[in-house]
Amino acid sequence: MTRLAALSDIHGNATAMEAVLADVAREKPDVVLVAGDLVLNGPEPALVVDVLQNLAADGALVIQGNTDIAVADFDYGAAFPWMSDGVPDAIVEGAEWTHDELGEQRVDWLRRLPSERRWRAEDGTLVLVCHASPGSQTAGFDQALDPTVTIERVARTDARVIVCGHTHVPEIRDLGWKMIVNDGSAGYVFDGDPTASWALIDIEHGEVSVAIRRTAFDVLSVANAISARGLAGDVYRAATVRTGRLVR
Repeated sequence: MTRLAALSDIHGNATAMEAVLADVAREKPDVVLVAGDLVLNGPEPALVVDVLQNLAADGALVIQGNTDIAVADFDYGAAFPWMSDGVPDAIVEGAEWTHDELGEQRVDWLRRLPSERRWRAEDGTLVLVCHASPGSQTAGFDQALDPTVTIERVARTDARVIVCGHTHVPEIRDLGWKMIVNDGSAGYVFDGDPTASWALIDIEHGEVSVAIRRTAFDVLSVANAISARGLAGDVYRAATVRTGRLVR
């Protein structure tokens, strides 16, 4: 049997990430998958990168999300293509603050992360790690997505299991021929449960079983740290962490 642990959308919340990784370690996965959006919004982006660099050195597969592009290179057109009328000042100020907090070495590491990684289980089952969907860091598997669009997006890869994030809402979709595993968010979840979400995936003899796990963390301390920073939009970011719902 192959066991994988998947997390994503940490968004600079090192407190939540470390709580998740403690739970992950108890499950003894063969590999840890980290599906992007690592640093923007939360109060401890440098610590998040330091932990993930060590995790990657131990064999974890870490990829880049769309907000990581914004932080690394201020390429807001690539990071937020749907914002055709311009990117809000809160995002720009948050990206610039995060970039400065990371420093040159961490920013370079973030910039060089791949947009996708692949992992093959012992039985040959192929797993794709992407941020939003195969071939895209921005076009995700939203719950309201038209089924024909979902099929078109999953057909871009030969992988049996597609591990992703981006929506901040954990979800498992078994399409029969393929399975979408959206682990939600390990730091900035939007489903109304102010905990961190992640996924545990077991693969054996072609059978895939997935469980969404929730990990509690000190929500108030993280929200207070965001508020104390005083950036544009921080009052909304702090409220999002406190409530587990997107506040803007």
